[in-house]
Amino acid sequence: MGGLSTVLLVLAILCAAIGVVLMMAMTSAVRARGQQINWLFLRLFVLKYVSDYRYLTIKETGHCGPLFYPFVISMNLALLFTIIGLVLL
Repeated sequence: MGGLSTVLLVLAILCAAIGVVLMMAMTSAVRARGQQINWLFLRLFVLKYVSDYRYLTIKETGHCGPLFYPFVISMNLALLFTIIGLVLL
């Protein structure tokens, strides 16, 4: 069963990397809309910037921006794959 857990952990890392890329894109979009970004404490404020992105895009267009749900899905899949991979380890 070591092979399956390795595959799941690699998928978790891939999903987390996709989530980080989407988070940086959302942070850039929030900054482009005029909000100050604290780059030093980015990891502490990541959820604030994600919710700010959601709020700003809802205010502009009436629905969430195209980066919000892929971010949420990729982070949830990373968590799921990690838990299952560690249980099978």
